[in-house]
Amino acid sequence: MAAGTISRIRLENFMCHSSLHIELGEHVNFITGQNGSGKSAILTALCVAFGCRAKNTQRAASLKDFIKTGCSYASILVDISNHGEDAFKPEVFGNVIILERRITESSSSTVLKDQHGRKVAHRKDDLVEIIEHFNIDVENPCVIMSQDKSREFLHSGNDKDKFKFFFKATLLQQVNDLLGSIRKNLNAADSIVEELERSIMPVLKELDDIQDKIKYMEHIEEIAHEIENLKKKLAWAWVYDVDKKIGEQTEKLEKLRERIPACQERIDRNTAIIEELSKELIVKKENVRSFLEKTQEVRRMKEKMQHDIHEQSTNMSKTIEKKVDCSSSCFFSLAVKLKMDLEKEHARGMQVLNKMNTRVKQLEVQVHEFQLQHMQQTQAEVFQVEDSIRELQQEINSANLSATRLSEEEKKLSEELHDIIKSISDIGKEVDEDGRRINQLKSQIEDLRRRQHDKLTAFGGDRVQNLYRSIERHHSRFKCPPIGPIGYHVQLASDCWSLAVDCALGRLLDAFIVSCHKDSLVLRECAKEVKYHNLQIIIYDFAKPRLDIPNHLLPSTTHLTILSVIHSENPTILNVLVDQGHAERQVLVRDYEVGKSVAFDKRIRNLKEVYTSDGCKMFYRGSVETILPPNRKWRAGRLCTSLGEKIIEIENEAAEIKKINSERLDCKGKLVIDRDNINSKLRSLKRKREDEEQHLERKKVQLDDTKKISIANKHDTAVDTSELEAEMMQVKEDIGNKELVLEKINLKLTDALREENDKRASYKDFIDILCFPVVNSLHILNAKCFTPESAHAEMGSISDAEHELQLVEEKIHDAQQDKAHYEGVMEMKVLAPIQMTESELTDLQKLHQEYFEKASRICAESEVEALGGVGGSTLEQLSDCINKLNQKFQQESRRYTKTIDDLRALHDKKGRKILRKQQMYEGFRGKLNACQKALDLRWRKFQRNTGLLKRQLTWLFNEHLGKKGISGHINVHYKNEVLSVELTMPQDASRDTVRDTRGLSGGERSFSTLCFTLALHGMTEAPFRAMDEFDVFMDAVSRKISLDTLVDFAVAQGSQWIFITPHDISMVKAGDRIKKQQMAAPRG
Repeated sequence: MAAGTISRIRLENFMCHSSLHIELGEHVNFITGQNGSGKSAILTALCVAFGCRAKNTQRAASLKDFIKTGCSYASILVDISNHGEDAFKPEVFGNVIILERRITESSSSTVLKDQHGRKVAHRKDDLVEIIEHFNIDVENPCVIMSQDKSREFLHSGNDKDKFKFFFKATLLQQVNDLLGSIRKNLNAADSIVEELERSIMPVLKELDDIQDKIKYMEHIEEIAHEIENLKKKLAWAWVYDVDKKIGEQTEKLEKLRERIPACQERIDRNTAIIEELSKELIVKKENVRSFLEKTQEVRRMKEKMQHDIHEQSTNMSKTIEKKVDCSSSCFFSLAVKLKMDLEKEHARGMQVLNKMNTRVKQLEVQVHEFQLQHMQQTQAEVFQVEDSIRELQQEINSANLSATRLSEEEKKLSEELHDIIKSISDIGKEVDEDGRRINQLKSQIEDLRRRQHDKLTAFGGDRVQNLYRSIERHHSRFKCPPIGPIGYHVQLASDCWSLAVDCALGRLLDAFIVSCHKDSLVLRECAKEVKYHNLQIIIYDFAKPRLDIPNHLLPSTTHLTILSVIHSENPTILNVLVDQGHAERQVLVRDYEVGKSVAFDKRIRNLKEVYTSDGCKMFYRGSVETILPPNRKWRAGRLCTSLGEKIIEIENEAAEIKKINSERLDCKGKLVIDRDNINSKLRSLKRKREDEEQHLERKKVQLDDTKKISIANKHDTAVDTSELEAEMMQVKEDIGNKELVLEKINLKLTDALREENDKRASYKDFIDILCFPVVNSLHILNAKCFTPESAHAEMGSISDAEHELQLVEEKIHDAQQDKAHYEGVMEMKVLAPIQMTESELTDLQKLHQEYFEKASRICAESEVEALGGVGGSTLEQLSDCINKLNQKFQQESRRYTKTIDDLRALHDKKGRKILRKQQMYEGFRGKLNACQKALDLRWRKFQRNTGLLKRQLTWLFNEHLGKKGISGHINVHYKNEVLSVELTMPQDASRDTVRDTRGLSGGERSFSTLCFTLALHGMTEAPFRAMDEFDVFMDAVSRKISLDTLVDFAVAQGSQWIFITPHDISMVKAGDRIKKQQMAAPRG
């Protein structure tokens, strides 16, 4: 019998049966009997045995209701055939699996037994595994159609009920529910993953906050770094400032020293002049002295004569003056007084007028100068502002280009850094993977060396050695010594098949063989003693000779089988490998393509599996083709004998991997150095870019301010000189008034002068008349005493000499003054400044040395030059900048208490943690997406299969209807969940289509339903099928056609069928594949 078919059913106290024993045939089974004889109870028992709930059988509300009245329990035993290539764990259950379901009032249990009746399993999962292996679905109406389902389906004309029947029978309902549950689970999982992703958002925000703090602290560090740089610049700025002062003093000293020759030349020239003039002065003084001695006597004589003349003239003058004074005082007093008053008034007026004119000129000059100055200032300011705007715009453009260039460089470096980090990560993963691979290879080498030393360890390690020793200790308890492990007693014809044979036989090579059940118990105790759990023990008759397998049971191929490449001196080993491992039906091929051709293309009889030389497994079950890849960890099968070559090969591979790994580590080291260098460059570029951006912003602000100033200047270009012009006009008006007054005074003064002149002329004539005799007498007397020519000559000579002497003295005095001046200049403005400058220069040089030593201790001068130098900044500017930055540094340092290292460590810690979570959630998301894609793919395949099943159902339905001359069509609407049947009866001349089966006769409706059911049967797979009262409401002709159709279909399909009917089945032809059984009549 084929695997999965029912060979026997035994019922005890189940429903109406006290004890029932039914043997079933391999193919078609008819069970007949009167109503109430318990026919339907058999199918109900099958449903309950295979795990169906009581309510789903529609025969009871609970399992205890199946217990026969008056009994305390019910028992169902079902013998399932376990022969052939599709057998389920034949090494455990044997040729028959006994399924026992026991029901009591309070509980129920399921037990699985082997062919000898020994209990093997009792869990529900074990039963489910058997059901899934044999594809037994008792709730599928195409597997077991109970009496109630038959009647419901035969009588129902509802399209929705038909659709449900079709949807469930073709397992589409199960697949649809499964896909729906998967979609629901995926949606739930997606919600969970979304919740998990949302849960890390606060942590990401916190991470961003920490990153902002780090950036802020980096900014503070940059400030501190900038302060340090400024301090370095300031230190050297002091040196440069002293250098500048030394240069200035040196230049000043040179200029002062250049003035010494000029001053000395002036002093020497004046000295020579003084000496020459002194000599000339001495000569002049001697001449004057001798001349004075000569003229002294003449002077005394002159003085005596003048004295006498003076006495005489005095007496005469007194007489005349007395006469004249009386007349002149009266004659001139009024005229002179009037003239003097007018002159004084005129002088005052002219003085006031001059002052006014001067004031007017001053005002005009002020207005002109003010306008000119304002115009010059305005033009200068405009030009200066325009120049400033142009310069600022150029600086902004330059700074913008520089910032853009720095940004692009930073971006390129960031991309390069990302690539390097990715390469480092990839190399790290490859190194880790290689490390694991090397460990695996080392483990394989150790395993191969143990096997090389002792072949026994390949089939269980140290446990099998301990088991051997235990067997030796208990050898007297065995009826026959156990044989094993099987692999230890097997040799290969060629080592090239070691992997394939190991994959095919697997754990069977570790198994032990005993001759009886008692020996198996003893061996199990020995295994338990050495803690060798799950030891596979096979019971086999040692006396059997080697099996002779006929050619028609072997695969019809020229390729080798496992049985043909193995050898053992013990025939029992080979018999067990045939019975338990199907070694004669497992084919060996060299490569993958040949294996696919042998396994799937040719459909070779008696072929179970195909194995390639590298361990790839290929087989098919029904319409499903399966290919299992080889285990890449295996390098040599356990039956391989050339272990030394394998060990050398693995060692060479490990050495090659180590070499590659070393090269990768070197490459990783270089990449780490490159990463650090790029990080340093990136930080430097970042600082430069930020400085450039800050500089750019400052320049933009300056440009805006300058434009505002320019606009303000344009609106304020007018000059206010109204006050000056008003004052000037007032002064001009006053000048005009004053000039009129002065003209009047001039007229009066002219009249007064004319009057005075007239009076003076009259007075002169009067005096001349009065004084002529006296004057004449005096002239005569003077002529007698001293001639005028001699006196004049004498006085001229003296005067010339004195004049020359005076000139020489003045020249000497001037020369002395010039000499004293230049000597003072030399002393005060040349020598003293030189001395002071030299002293200051010495002090500056000492200060320079001191500042240079201090600055050198702070940093090297080249470092300052690398920073861009002092850049023209003054000491005050650098000090102010340092003070401002120190204040800013102190203020911003108090903002956070943690250091930047703590923040970075915290950021790294949280970053690694969140990265692990993100990677894990990304893995979840990737798996969910993969599952969603797989689900969508399966859903599309499901939709495609529904259309294919619909067409297949119509074809099979027409095929079965055609046996009675009926044609039809089935319409399935999956969206509306309806199924309609269209029939055309042969006797209908109009060839109209009958849509509703209720419009047919009972027999026709039953036959069409039977055809529909058989069409569904042809689309499903199951080891056995059962139908109860399938021929209800059929007439004799329809029943005969239906029975013939059913029998032909069942025989052709080859699976096991169980038909239950109360009607006579004598019209069914007997045959070797048809078995009929009659149920006993029910007892009254």
